[in-house]
Amino acid sequence: MRTRFIMMLVCGLISASTSFAQKLNDHADNIIGEYLTDHGGSKSKVRVTKNAQGTYDAKVFWVEHSTDKNGNKRKDVKNPDKSLRHVDIDKVTLVSGLKYDAKDKEWDGAKIYDPTRGMRVNVSMKFEENGKLKLRATILGIGKTLYWQKIK
Repeated sequence: MRTRFIMMLVCGLISASTSFAQKLNDHADNIIGEYLTDHGGSKSKVRVTKNAQGTYDAKVFWVEHSTDKNGNKRKDVKNPDKSLRHVDIDKVTLVSGLKYDAKDKEWDGAKIYDPTRGMRVNVSMKFEENGKLKLRATILGIGKTLYWQKIK
């Protein structure tokens, strides 16, 4: 009897967590908010907003180590667009024009910028059962998965 109760409880929790992720992925604007990221040990915070075109942008607004050893604000020096290399590292736009795909219940159709490498690659995003936003970045079929934790 006790084993049966525990099994029912576990099944209920799994169903509830899957349902939670499904609900987060059900509405386009659920992606709007602030996220904590950890990319190779470097923590930052990213804000996702909806723009005038109805798509979504992601911009860094805080970086754990935003100054160099001399106390100067770090810049986006690896940006392939030379006109953006003067931008403070805590003001870099990572994604612009992200679209919600209602059929697949995910966000895609944009590129994500990696300021540590100076590269832009295709990206898709979807919430996982644990509430984290899963980012899948790919270029030429090779990919990397990152997770952003929603904090606000």
